[in-house]
Amino acid sequence: MIFKSKYPNIQVPQVGIYQYVTSNPKKISDDKVIYVDGITGKSYNFGEFKHESKKFAADLQEQFGFKQGNVLAIVSPNQVDYPIVLLGTIAAGIINIINNSIIIFNSKLLIKLSTGGKVTVANPKCTAIELSYQLIDSGASVLIVHPECLDVSIEASFDAKIPTSRILLFGDKEIKEYKPYCSILIGDHEIEPVSYTPEEAKSTTAYLLYSSGTTGKPKGIELTHTNIVANLAQLIIAECGLGPHSIITGNSQFCHGYALICTLHASLIRGATAIVHSSSSVETFCELIQSYKINHIYATPPMIRKLVDDPLIQQFDLSSVDKVINATSPLSDKLERKFYEMFKIPIFQIYGLSETSLVLSHPDTIKNEVPGSSGILVPNMKAKILSEDGRELGYNEPGELWIQGPNIMKGYLNNKDASYTDIDKDGFFSTGDIASVDEQGYYFIIERKKELIKYKDFYVAPSELESILLTHDAVSDAALRNSEIRFVDRVKVKPALYYVL
Repeated sequence: MIFKSKYPNIQVPQVGIYQYVTSNPKKISDDKVIYVDGITGKSYNFGEFKHESKKFAADLQEQFGFKQGNVLAIVSPNQVDYPIVLLGTIAAGIINIINNSIIIFNSKLLIKLSTGGKVTVANPKCTAIELSYQLIDSGASVLIVHPECLDVSIEASFDAKIPTSRILLFGDKEIKEYKPYCSILIGDHEIEPVSYTPEEAKSTTAYLLYSSGTTGKPKGIELTHTNIVANLAQLIIAECGLGPHSIITGNSQFCHGYALICTLHASLIRGATAIVHSSSSVETFCELIQSYKINHIYATPPMIRKLVDDPLIQQFDLSSVDKVINATSPLSDKLERKFYEMFKIPIFQIYGLSETSLVLSHPDTIKNEVPGSSGILVPNMKAKILSEDGRELGYNEPGELWIQGPNIMKGYLNNKDASYTDIDKDGFFSTGDIASVDEQGYYFIIERKKELIKYKDFYVAPSELESILLTHDAVSDAALRNSEIRFVDRVKVKPALYYVL
């Protein structure tokens, strides 16, 4: 059985990412503040962002002479200059590569659509070994690095054979022999953003997100301009009420698709103000909410747990918040209920993967949320749920979720075997998640297929047993895993449950 989104199909703009996010459908003025560094207070309004990003694109071409195949790497935590560098490369036509450990932006820096380069962006917490692998794999030749990531970047760049002269810093200070990237910005000349035909937008890789590599080496996920534009357009329809009045923040890094799409890109297309920060401190998070009157939060389960458990929360005024979105992993019913009891704010869960340009499902309206659900499919999406033997299942029958739509990746870079395995002949992508859908079109994510535990003739979903244990008031956290009991002639596997009181 093929399931379709409850939303009517939308017309996906066939343009490049930069053209789309700066198209200004909300008709905001150039004076409207878009990005604010929550820690330093530095900000960019809409006009400044457009000017600085196009100026960066022009100087990057002129100063480094990027040509097709060149790669630039960004290694930095969230900060307000991040969008300038990121989308400046997109304005020039660059392909962006992103990873759970390291994000690589593979961007084509084009002059009249004739030359091009690539950009790679890394997780600021990655190790030198992880960064080195990504730099070598992507062929990076230039790095723009936050000062706190400099030592790791220097070590990784040595293995990748990137010379010192091609490592630049965020900020305005020179450290050792490394100069700030703003030193290449000469004058106020801008580049006209690259334009794409509909076919070019569909086929040109914009972002190359790397998988986490939990079952092998990370795979490069090729996302085209149309993939990203489609997902942003899908979110505009699916997410009600977000616009120029919105002040948003989150606790995820821009090197992850969740923050990259929902905070960095979405703030531009919706005319919202994004408060940018990289702190994992719940105290700092609450200070920002109170100071900037933030009304929309993109959170993750660890931050939501901190908001529920930390007694310091009572010292802050969080009354401005009226919307909380959770992603990266499902919340337990217990935690969701506690949060609502404390703050009287419902939490809405979204679901997606890097291979889907992030968001697959979203609450259909703010007033119609089903507990435990990740919402309904965003527009233009189809899904099927398959049994272990490949049969299509119906409503309320758990199985592996496969999805199809304009936001599904182009494929895995240099890995045709994985692309062939994970994308079928009809364009459906295997999410690797066990899920079910009810008659109203609400999706329930049960467990990662690879995390299911087989016990005797049964498959046990760790999250189900964990959620049962968490209903007890004395239990604060729980985890289920395989436990091996080794005998002389065999190994016996049994589920083992761990909990925190």
